[in-house]
Amino acid sequence: MENLNSAVASLVHGSNTLFILLGAIMVLAMHAGFAFLEVGTVRQKNQVNALSKILSDFAVSALAYFFVGYWVAYGITFLEPAAVLTENHGYGLVKFFFLLTFAAAIPAIISGGIAERAKFAPQLCATVLIVAFVYPFFEGLIWNGNHGFQAWLEAHFGVGFHDFAGSVVVHGVGGWLAFGAVMLLGQRNGRYRDGRLVAMAPSNIPFLALGSWILIIGWFGFNVMSAQNLENISGLVAVNSLMAMVGGTMAALLVGRNDPGFLHNGPLAGLVAVCAGSDLMHPVGALLTGVIAGALFVWAFTATQVKWKIDDVLGVWPLHGLCGVWGGIACGIFAQESFGGLGGVSLVSQLIGTAVGVLVALLGGFAVYGLLKATVGIRLGKEEEFNGADLSIHKIGAVSHD
Repeated sequence: MENLNSAVASLVHGSNTLFILLGAIMVLAMHAGFAFLEVGTVRQKNQVNALSKILSDFAVSALAYFFVGYWVAYGITFLEPAAVLTENHGYGLVKFFFLLTFAAAIPAIISGGIAERAKFAPQLCATVLIVAFVYPFFEGLIWNGNHGFQAWLEAHFGVGFHDFAGSVVVHGVGGWLAFGAVMLLGQRNGRYRDGRLVAMAPSNIPFLALGSWILIIGWFGFNVMSAQNLENISGLVAVNSLMAMVGGTMAALLVGRNDPGFLHNGPLAGLVAVCAGSDLMHPVGALLTGVIAGALFVWAFTATQVKWKIDDVLGVWPLHGLCGVWGGIACGIFAQESFGGLGGVSLVSQLIGTAVGVLVALLGGFAVYGLLKATVGIRLGKEEEFNGADLSIHKIGAVSHD
């Protein structure tokens, strides 16, 4: 009997390790989606830079999170013998890998907002500071109960802030960090002339669409595998993600008047918004969450570029920042039992938790990029920007003209 129990326990630990490893690989693949979404959106003279930023940022994020960030968030280090690290089939290591892919999404999000005029090395420095300190602080606050914030919400409002897969913890924080970076960088040269927007069309719609599709597919690992073990896996999360994705697509198609850029960002808006409550909402609530997110993105992206003259190249603040905020709030609405959800949420807790996430990201973004701007500079020179980041930084273009 003892051998049987040991075998069952080993099978359970091995299965959970494989489960979360597959999730980590799916979210790792999403970084290719971030890369190609940016490659397809920026002008051709900045495509190499987009690809190089995403891969370099991931590598730097891995080091920052392994040695510092994971410890800040969860109080765990990996400076122990391998015999200790491989307990339970190395589940603890694979959990780190999974959560690293979330952490590394933060600089990948920021990358799209600061495209075409940001220096390369200072952005890597920003990645270190953000992934080592800023993001893990809020991650630990929400997902590990650090500093008593969740306990305070539970004491005053019955339940804590619920964010199952990171509408606010990942996307909202990434989007509002990007807002600070974009504001400090300023507009691209030539983006506005006599106060009017100058069109800078996407360079490659097929690449943009490819990036969107890779992100959509990987997102099911992002959301479903947030259960972190087989026992807690739920088909509700998968179908809610699907419905929100479809809702965001349809809204962006209609409100965006068939524009392919809006169309391929619409499903991402829906998926951003549903992350928080995907484990609690009814599928119809998830659909409505996605519809509102898709329409919100189209409106906010247009207003950002045309009315407010904020030069956020990929619209990452509207997509991740604003739709992430909507996701935190939507969880507090559509997860309620009165809307067909499973309950266990407080709208007040959702509003407070979301607001704290925005505040942490705003302060962190302006602090990190403000420090770098004052010390080493964060923007390419005018001639470098005119020639493009590909030639100015990497000394090679995306396409050979030989």
